[in-house]
Amino acid sequence: MMKLGFNEATCMKNSTLAQDMVLAELFGYDYIEIRLDMLKAWLQEHSLEELADTFAASHLKPWGYNSLEDITFCDAESWAVKRQELAFACNAGMVVGGNCLVVVPTIREGEHWSARETISDSVKRLREMAVYAADHQMRLAFEPIGSTGCCVRSLEMAMEIVDTVDCNNVGLVIDAFNLYLHNQWRDPTLLRQIPVEKIFVYHIDDADSLPVDTLDHCHRLFPGNGTIPLRDITRELVVKGYDGICSLELFNPSYWQMAASDVFAIGAEKTRPFLKN
Repeated sequence: MMKLGFNEATCMKNSTLAQDMVLAELFGYDYIEIRLDMLKAWLQEHSLEELADTFAASHLKPWGYNSLEDITFCDAESWAVKRQELAFACNAGMVVGGNCLVVVPTIREGEHWSARETISDSVKRLREMAVYAADHQMRLAFEPIGSTGCCVRSLEMAMEIVDTVDCNNVGLVIDAFNLYLHNQWRDPTLLRQIPVEKIFVYHIDDADSLPVDTLDHCHRLFPGNGTIPLRDITRELVVKGYDGICSLELFNPSYWQMAASDVFAIGAEKTRPFLKN
């Protein structure tokens, strides 16, 4: 059975890491994906050791960290910054717990890269990061982003990249909304081609019923409230034996206007039916 997870993006404008941990515990979430920016805000007044102590006394556990973005087509200066962020996340994982970092390919509107260039650069960057991450017991979850400006939009290309990297600690994020943006999940059975051990996290989110060319991340909805075939997607994951986290990740500004406690409560209620499917 999948575990109930909460990605901090869901309340990133109306909560804090401290409050998220309290609410996630209160509403029975099993794991939390810690946003790196919210962790840095926590560290202005607290320490990693305090955070570790909080998790030690809680049912709630840290799954990992989200996210290291724009990892492809970097110049030397920007890559040095990515390496610093990787080190920050790995150090947090060693102290606090949580052994996975979501890494995201570059999104740059108006830019065009060939598939060959994208695969080559993605493999190069992931292999380099994987060596450092492995030394710190950290996994890397590579996430295709469905937005038109992203260099890796499809599950097929992301699979090819991860297969070529061929490192035990590099796998995939299956994000229902991102992959809906790309091709509306025309064939959820594509999931059957992915080894279950390469699926590191399932981000669950639904979508407004809008033309796909106007759909954006602000239109993410609670599971079951939209048009994404979440039952079919989740069933494919369950059948193949995936029992990792099913993590609620929403970027809806209207949810950021709600009381965070209401978002946590509704999120748990809406997501739990999908854990067993």
